[in-house]
Amino acid sequence: MIRKASLLLVGVVMGATAVTTLSQVPVRVSGVANAAASDTYRQLNLFGDVFERVRSDYVETPDDAKLIESAINGMLSSLDPHSSYLSPKNFRDMQVQTRGEFGGLGIEVTMEDGLVKVVTPIDDTPAFKAGVLAGDLITHLDGEQVQGLTLNEAVERMRGAVGTEIEITVRREGADEALKFSIKRDVIRIKSVRFREEDDVGYIRVTQFNEQTFDGLRDGIESLTKSIGETRLKGFVIDLRNNPGGLLDQAIAVSDAFLDRGEIVSTRGRNSEETQRYNARSGDLVKGVPVIVLLNGGSASASEIVAGALQDHRRATILGTRSFGKGSVQTIIPLGANGAIRLTTARYYTPSGTSIQAKGIEPDIEVLQELPDELKGKAETKGEAGLRGHLQAEDGEENEGSGSQAYVPTDPKDDAQLKLALDLLRGIQVHSAFPPTGEQKASVPN
Repeated sequence: MIRKASLLLVGVVMGATAVTTLSQVPVRVSGVANAAASDTYRQLNLFGDVFERVRSDYVETPDDAKLIESAINGMLSSLDPHSSYLSPKNFRDMQVQTRGEFGGLGIEVTMEDGLVKVVTPIDDTPAFKAGVLAGDLITHLDGEQVQGLTLNEAVERMRGAVGTEIEITVRREGADEALKFSIKRDVIRIKSVRFREEDDVGYIRVTQFNEQTFDGLRDGIESLTKSIGETRLKGFVIDLRNNPGGLLDQAIAVSDAFLDRGEIVSTRGRNSEETQRYNARSGDLVKGVPVIVLLNGGSASASEIVAGALQDHRRATILGTRSFGKGSVQTIIPLGANGAIRLTTARYYTPSGTSIQAKGIEPDIEVLQELPDELKGKAETKGEAGLRGHLQAEDGEENEGSGSQAYVPTDPKDDAQLKLALDLLRGIQVHSAFPPTGEQKASVPN
């Protein structure tokens, strides 16, 4: 059973965010269990036979440790796209990244069809500046094929000494030929929250959920409220677009910042006793000021927890396009000196009891961006439902469908979603979904 002291990871990101937990499974003894155990031991004997045959007969002497690691990786990766083995080094790297600083290119990635897929480039990083886009499939690293590597191995190769270069080859939907980018590695310092004044509106962008996120959000709210002035402040835009997720406790804290009471999220494991509910504490940091949350096809996991909580409680209007649809929780289980495993241990549910696994959060107001000619037909993400081996939606695969347009213009003047959000907050435009008032507020029990 997952213990109370556990910290959980809900990020879609490979190696960008993670936490640790201890897991204990109760033992139940029965005739059926003994029969199952007997079958399991026979299969383990089969594994031992194959392992010994490879060790003795393979054309070259194999590395025993690598054989075992590959076997573990194969077992975990066969479960879903988010379960994997972390070597001791990768485990250490992951812990560093959770604190918000690591070395690399600055891309959030997952695995799809044996290739590394870019979930999103991180703002102001070498990959972002080079022109890598969400949805790009990395096929080669310094001319060597990615096919056949695990996600951890591919990420490891993309890391290196600061100042060294790596050439990545990507396949982009709609492009006639493969694209090559030469990128210089740098120290990636994740400033997970950025904010600015939009005249009489506070704009806060959350790029991911690491240990610094809530503190950054609180600082942003305080700074913007002071600089704009409480009497002049029309509201806040919380931009979660292309935010791939991160730490569950930070998603809860960010949601709590705008809520006075009620459930934020619940997590449900295989057994009913593993269900946990997380509730808001009294105190809305923005004191009821209107809030609009921006979402798109690159918004995943922790982003979806925040959007789902504020949408269900009618505290904010969700504007943009359908989110990625990652509704599962990964627990990092340490293995002592042998690293750790990342294992999917639960699904999470919005306050209304809805699982968004392989479905995503539907916006209250759908707004598509105007795409430049070179990106037309290339800015869509298939989301969780498009990942091979994904955890299926609870009501069946036939009801799945997640992901959407994931393009955000670099110039705010071209950003149709942000423009509409600002116009709604200022009363220049009106929509029935904003503000979410009246009877709509009673949709979730408090």
